[in-house]
Amino acid sequence: MAPMGASAVLLFAVPASPLAQPWSILGGNVIAAIIGVTAARYLPNALLAGSLAVALAIAIGSLLRCLHPPSGAVALTAVLGGAEVRASGFDFVVVPVLLNSILLTFAALLFNNLTGRTYPHRAHAPQHPHPLGREIILNDEDFEDVLNDYGDRLDIHPQDLRKLYEELRGRADKRRAAIARARGMWRRQRLRRK
Repeated sequence: MAPMGASAVLLFAVPASPLAQPWSILGGNVIAAIIGVTAARYLPNALLAGSLAVALAIAIGSLLRCLHPPSGAVALTAVLGGAEVRASGFDFVVVPVLLNSILLTFAALLFNNLTGRTYPHRAHAPQHPHPLGREIILNDEDFEDVLNDYGDRLDIHPQDLRKLYEELRGRADKRRAAIARARGMWRRQRLRRK
């Protein structure tokens, strides 16, 4: 099934993406297949059925946090896949969609974890941590709100954004402390000379 090729690109090339997580591929593809089969069954116009199926797959995938771009193609395949897909009806949801999604996710789990990547993705500590000099008072909702304020869906999880922010703040604190130490040493040297 062609959309699985696009799923494979996400799962193996960008496994840290929120769009490539197991719930995204499994939930996104199955929901899209159900929507596509339903649209094909109840809407006689293929153009209308395909358009509505893709739009609903995107909307529901977004609402359920299982947006997976190839799912749009899964919904469209259910509508335009031909007589064999139409004849299989809701069996299409199980085989090939669910089965292929499970097998692909399992392969991604094996491959990514054997090659040193964490999959499913979890925010992790940096290799060279720079602890914060001061406590930050931002909470998880603040990071989610910042991402939502952009209006466009950024391809980063709020926890990853928080880790990046904390690491950057830690580096800035370390640099600020080094500058303060250097200024202090410079002042002490000037006082000794006087």
